[in-house]
Amino acid sequence: MSNSIGEKFKITTFGASHGVAVGAVVDGCPANLELSAEDIQKELNKRKPGTSKVTTARKEADEVQILSGIFEGKTDGTPITGVIFNKNQHSKDYSMFKSTPRPSHGDFGWMTKYGNYDYNGGGRGSGRVTIGHVIGGAIAKKLLKTQNIEIISHVVQIGDVKAEPQDLKTIKENIEKTPIRCGDLDASKKMEELILAKKAEGDSVGGIVETITVGVPQGLGEPVFERLDGDLARILMNIGSVKGVEIGLGFGVATHTASQINDEYQIEDNKITTKTNNSGGIIGGMSNGMPIVSRIAVKPTPSISKCQNSINLETMKNEKIEIKGRHDPCICPRVTVVAESSTAIVLADHMIRSGFIHPTNLSKS
Repeated sequence: MSNSIGEKFKITTFGASHGVAVGAVVDGCPANLELSAEDIQKELNKRKPGTSKVTTARKEADEVQILSGIFEGKTDGTPITGVIFNKNQHSKDYSMFKSTPRPSHGDFGWMTKYGNYDYNGGGRGSGRVTIGHVIGGAIAKKLLKTQNIEIISHVVQIGDVKAEPQDLKTIKENIEKTPIRCGDLDASKKMEELILAKKAEGDSVGGIVETITVGVPQGLGEPVFERLDGDLARILMNIGSVKGVEIGLGFGVATHTASQINDEYQIEDNKITTKTNNSGGIIGGMSNGMPIVSRIAVKPTPSISKCQNSINLETMKNEKIEIKGRHDPCICPRVTVVAESSTAIVLADHMIRSGFIHPTNLSKS
């Protein structure tokens, strides 16, 4: 089972939804980065459950404890360990799923592959393990900030409700004003209404989250394997609820001609830029200095209270199930910070690998 990602900047996550704790070990962060628990906590607060009507009712403080890797307020080059202890588990809600896999969950795969499966809250396969992504991402974002790289994720679609395009400044201002974390406040109201309507029906709804990264230098990434867009697609697709990834225009390239979507070069303020950004800031596997834009398709939360069909693996008979417990009627708002974090992890790794950030001592960069 693979629980790590990254080459120079490496993240290993651990823990399960209803286990003692969840967290991450971050290896490869250079020394002398100013870092505190508060830097990580402010990111974790964005994905914390129980914060609004559109999230799960599970209440967790999600207070991070740093066990290693920081000395006198700065990283010391050793592995950084962040841990959060689970305090509000309702494992009894999941006892019926010991032999009955929930539709569109990973239950059946875990049962058949490993046999010994922690079915409580989905165990290691739960979305709660993305806390490890966020711990790693918070450190990566702090590291990238030293190079003036900024990452913003926002919800651009819930169900059939789409946000109107907004400039980056507006997005940054508006996502903090709504529990949906959408840059278009008018669309955000409609999205919230849709989510709550589906929640009242015992159902859930999916959507699309977009991530924009600015300040990335030209030439980050590799041209064949270890392509920057390939690595971004990999880590984003590794978020449990994601079923599709686009970079730039994405699947839209299939319906255009080259003359319509080619990103033509220009000199602007003595800098090389492109007139458009249909490639999403990456071409030939490497960054071109334009904003890196990705989008992920997030599926509806599969845990819903409507009656569904399943099977009983002990009796080998068909069975009806009704899922109880506390679940998000839409995962998208809380996925935004996970997408930001995942993007940051890949970019921090490539920045160190390419020499833009010193691998052992940040003060030498």
